[in-house]
Amino acid sequence: MFAIKLLDIPRIKTVELLVMLWLFPTVIQAQKTEYNIYTVAFYNLENLFDTVNDSLVRDDERTPHGSYHWTKERYQDKLLKLATVIRGIGAPYDLDGPEIIGVCEVENADVLEDLITKPTMAALDYGYVHFDSPDERGIDVALLYKKEKFIPTAFKSHRLLLENEKGFRDYTRDQLVVSGILDTHPIHFLVNHWPSRRGGQSRSEPYRLAAAKLNKRIIDSLRREDREARIVAMGDFNDDPLDHSFKKVLKTQSSTTPIDSFGLYNPMERLYKKGIGSLAYRDRWSLFDQFYFTTNLLSKEGLFFWKAQVYRPQFLKNDSGRYKGYPFRTYAGNQYQGGYSDHFPIYLYLLAKVR
Repeated sequence: MFAIKLLDIPRIKTVELLVMLWLFPTVIQAQKTEYNIYTVAFYNLENLFDTVNDSLVRDDERTPHGSYHWTKERYQDKLLKLATVIRGIGAPYDLDGPEIIGVCEVENADVLEDLITKPTMAALDYGYVHFDSPDERGIDVALLYKKEKFIPTAFKSHRLLLENEKGFRDYTRDQLVVSGILDTHPIHFLVNHWPSRRGGQSRSEPYRLAAAKLNKRIIDSLRREDREARIVAMGDFNDDPLDHSFKKVLKTQSSTTPIDSFGLYNPMERLYKKGIGSLAYRDRWSLFDQFYFTTNLLSKEGLFFWKAQVYRPQFLKNDSGRYKGYPFRTYAGNQYQGGYSDHFPIYLYLLAKVR
């Protein structure tokens, strides 16, 4: 099963940026140039379940009578908060919310519909692409997009086949590929939520290595069809930028010079080395939420990458206590906190010169 909201003809929005030497190294003096700017975001929504007990999904605990006491009031409050967060991602350069948003930990298409129709987001007119996956927790990935900016032309859910130590199937999230046109620019988005570190990092690592190999096969397949394909992968990878899944399987790079034209660039690695994270556990920050992309997005021609950030305004953080500065989450264990998510969102900017 999949769900997709259909779209309208895109309308170009422009922004004026002061382009410095990083953009045009041969120009001695800074100059003003007009660009279209596009914000691409990713957000782990921390168990966005509705309150209806679905017999096909393990959601019993996240219902009004379950151990989390997940009521309609709490559900609606979380939707309002998430909509507020999403609307703010991309400021100050992009004030109308991201053009593209990858999300994970959503139960079904209904919760996506409830989210995008909240007043804060409804005026932005988002559509979505979503497939039900076989994950044993009943959570999926999805892609939200502004109908006026992005036209999906193809979409597919790729199954990650895993076995546990006893040889039984281990059900996890699919990997979602959405291809389309961002204004006039062809681009592919790959949305991930890789297997968790349950049981420990080393014990669970083979599952994430398998997920990375599936990512690589998908990217190689897209490149066989189009050597110049621009591909942006995003997700909660449950691995940091320096882990084996990135450095040994995907072989991501963090330096733009020298750069392999068929390589993959990870802008999050530099943030990670500065101690910036998107989630915290036992006084240690991790940057599991990441982007990586094909290096043709560094070309500064056509559609290209500007910069990436972790979105962490003060209201998304605990303001006191032992976990001060951590993401202000909805639940800690099964204790309701009334926050947003246990992850900070991430985002990047893509630019294209106005014609």
